[in-house]
Amino acid sequence: MLMLTKSVLMEQGLKLIVQWVIEFAPLIAVLLQKQDEEALGKSKYLKAEDIQEFLQNVKGMIETKNSPSSFEQEKALQQQLADYHRETQLKLAAYQRETTLKSPEIHKIIDNWPLRLYPSQILESHPNSGLIPLRIFLKTPQLQIDQFGNEMPENIEIEMGLAEGMREFLNQHYSLHNQVRPTEFLAGAWENKQFHGEASIKALFGMLKSEPTLILESENDGTYLIFRMAYWGLNQDNYYYKTVARMPYKEIVYESAKERALAWKEIRDKLLALGEPIDEVNKLGGDNAINLEILEKQEKWKAHGIDASQLSLPYKVKREDFAKLWHFLINCHCLVAGWVTDTYHLVHHDVPPLLPKLLPNLMQDVTDLQLIQAIVSGYRQVYQALAEERRYWVPELALQLAESLIHLPDKSWSKDQVEYSVNSWLQLHQVTPLEGSDNLEAMKSALKIEDYEYVEKLKEYFVAIEDDESVGKVQELLRAIADLKRKYSLEHISPIYNLSEQSGKVSSVAISADGNILVSSCLDKTIKVWDLQTGEPIRTLTGNTEKIASVAISPDGKFIASGSYDSPGSNVKVWNLRTGKLLPVIFGHNNPVKFVAIDAKGQVVFSGSNKIKLWNLQTGERLCTLWHSCAVNCAAMSKDGQIIASGQSDGKIRIWHPQSGEPRRTLGGHSGEVYAVAISPDEQTLVSGGADKNIKLWHLGTGELIGNLEGHSEAVSSLTISSDGKTLVSGSADKTVKVWHLDTGKLRGTLTAHSAAVNSVALSADGKILASGSADKTIKIWQLY
Repeated sequence: MLMLTKSVLMEQGLKLIVQWVIEFAPLIAVLLQKQDEEALGKSKYLKAEDIQEFLQNVKGMIETKNSPSSFEQEKALQQQLADYHRETQLKLAAYQRETTLKSPEIHKIIDNWPLRLYPSQILESHPNSGLIPLRIFLKTPQLQIDQFGNEMPENIEIEMGLAEGMREFLNQHYSLHNQVRPTEFLAGAWENKQFHGEASIKALFGMLKSEPTLILESENDGTYLIFRMAYWGLNQDNYYYKTVARMPYKEIVYESAKERALAWKEIRDKLLALGEPIDEVNKLGGDNAINLEILEKQEKWKAHGIDASQLSLPYKVKREDFAKLWHFLINCHCLVAGWVTDTYHLVHHDVPPLLPKLLPNLMQDVTDLQLIQAIVSGYRQVYQALAEERRYWVPELALQLAESLIHLPDKSWSKDQVEYSVNSWLQLHQVTPLEGSDNLEAMKSALKIEDYEYVEKLKEYFVAIEDDESVGKVQELLRAIADLKRKYSLEHISPIYNLSEQSGKVSSVAISADGNILVSSCLDKTIKVWDLQTGEPIRTLTGNTEKIASVAISPDGKFIASGSYDSPGSNVKVWNLRTGKLLPVIFGHNNPVKFVAIDAKGQVVFSGSNKIKLWNLQTGERLCTLWHSCAVNCAAMSKDGQIIASGQSDGKIRIWHPQSGEPRRTLGGHSGEVYAVAISPDEQTLVSGGADKNIKLWHLGTGELIGNLEGHSEAVSSLTISSDGKTLVSGSADKTVKVWHLDTGKLRGTLTAHSAAVNSVALSADGKILASGSADKTIKIWQLY
């Protein structure tokens, strides 16, 4: 792609884009601030009371936690709130998508529809979840080429060239298959000759308001190309439609012809100095000689006070003159598309901007830096709006922006953001630097192990800008964090809570996906619900007639499933976690239930006695039965729901296809009963433990034994794997909990606070909180750094 030139007219066009960025950035910030309230207002088809209660609870928790020790909790809650907002927006978009085509006004809208694609072709091609791409439509201008004279170069395809130039830029940096900043560029979709203006934008918005959309529209009014844009993101009540710039395209083409004439003048003067006849020289110059003659006349008239701009001067233009206009328009469109795409993915998907990295090459010959300053200022405003939503993420957000600005010519823009990032970090950690002291050095007094990732990114930034002094200071901070890790190694940590209100042995523990709730079952026939953040009990579920063997929490945090030793009868029960009420669904086995679990999608509950039964969690309908030849002690389902692994009393592990109920293979390797199984999140590794004191690692796909972990002195009773697949935790009858590196099999540490067998272990989703339940009638909560 050709770079922008130093043409005065082009500089003026860029200044108009500067004004647009200055206006558009605050609008995005306002939209960001309003999006949550708008989402709530539109979500009537959702459970509005539950949404409102959720938002109030989370915001209340954020506002009431002020101690330094709660920093990470508050930060996590703000992330949870932001994620919930985005999830709600996706649900609203899906609902709008499903209902749009049922609108009774669809036929009226189709009459004024500006695209070659029908609404259904666009709406039905879009996923209902995940990373939603920004759709970009291009309405290219129709240029009046005949006004440049009869002797025009043939095959001037500016409209096609504009679309191709944008496609090249977007495919390289923002393609549909981009995993971070996807766009879908639909250049040829516009019915160019028939539709333009706000009526077309309104028709599009009426049908596609669920689809994040950018429309770049150019219109020729005879003298100017009027460059407009329309935009809407997720769940906006209206669209943004604005003229970006008015570009005198005829003058830009003539500017190129004049530049060629001036270049010819240097050659002509050299030829004349050699004594060549003027007529011969002019013949050699061709169009350039004609243009130079016109240009020299224009300058002479100007010297005598004649305004030549009012005259129709017949400059001779070539294809290369139109090429300059062509590439100028391409770059202007790419600048706007890149900025809007960056802003959309920053607001809706937390993705840092890419355009600042591209600007130095895209604008290599532009001397006026106002456009870059406007773009940087625009990003700052959007980041500030994000910061208001997530105050505890300001240091990371500011550092993210600084990293994006590294490649720009003025390094102060990036350095200002890093300084703001560090200052924000100090304020949030309640650190006031001493007068004259360095902010990086002041960070040392409040460092925690959790700060490693942020400090490491600081180091990467200073290495990138070759600030060796700051790199040295940040390395000192990393060494301080390493010292903290050694100080708080697993061999030395103690439980942060001891939950000891049980009157019987703890049989099972489970942690909710959001990390706020712990549920435990006990052999005293009760189920307890705890606030995991404070260690305080929330409620006790009673009504069971037999001892509870196992509990599980659904991924959405709405339900608890429990399995008991009732036999025969309804020994699998489902409870509403929020209210504590028992649901009127009936699951049961003819023999005591030894375990109960819920699949990763929250749709299926499965439980085991002498067989495994799978049930629909909502309706109680039995889906499948997996028949065993002996008692089943444990089972785990893969994340995709395609595999169940069960551990048996005969020491074997059986692999099943849960939909068909057919066994896939049997694994033999344990010399005693198998009490615990777990499947890694990547669905590659199966882990098992049992009476033989060993933990075995299997390749889930082939059944090959790939490892054996030794260390427990009694039976292994429980296993759990962190959501990142890096950490394995085991509980044992030897009264200990062991934490392992799953990829290497090395032992990280042994936790020894229990006085009796550990029956159950559970990890929070972030892998930082561990709960262990024991026959000593206690539950211990550990902080794993």
